Amino acid sequence: MSKVVIVYHSTYGHTKLQAEAVHRGAAGVDGVDAHIMTAAEAIDNIDDLDSADAIIFGTATYMGNISADLKKFMEASVKKWFASAWKDKIAGAFTNSSSFSGDKLNTLQGLIIFAMQHGMIWVGTGMFPSANNMDAMNSVEGPGPETHNRVGSFIGPMAASFQVEPPDAPSKGDIETAEMYGKRVAETAIIFINGKS
Repeated sequence: MSKVVIVYHSTYGHTKLQAEAVHRGAAGVDGVDAHIMTAAEAIDNIDDLDSADAIIFGTATYMGNISADLKKFMEASVKKWFASAWKDKIAGAFTNSSSFSGDKLNTLQGLIIFAMQHGMIWVGTGMFPSANNMDAMNSVEGPGPETHNRVGSFIGPMAASFQVEPPDAPSKGDIETAEMYGKRVAETAIIFINGKS
């Protein structure tokens, strides 16, 4: 059995919906025991992450960066860094902001660096932009809200919620992208664990 943990911070509920979708995707993979916890819960139970095969980080993008609450979790992990406790675990991340860009790339790059500091192994989306509607890439309007990976991110799911309250945002396509990502990370963890043994 492979253990996958989703650690996230959400202030308004948008990123929580994304995290729940990632969790559903991971939990739907045979042989995976998936868990979800807020950043605060993860700080309080940080030793539980040592037994995870994969950790997926989620945060809203605030002012072009990782939320302060997820940063608290990251900084609380320094004891794990000293012990190389998370080395060779599978890692990934997702984010949400109120616009198509919002400088979300910076957020995910910060999480990649965090994972690399821990010696983790990163998993991207493995998904083309507008994956379920490639023709949308040939229009000025571009991909709509039902489109998978409509923002076109390869390193992790990026959702755009604008000023729409949850549960109406993130959009259907963004939520489905998050769910597929959870599945991909979980499947990668199983392959990696089986390969190691």
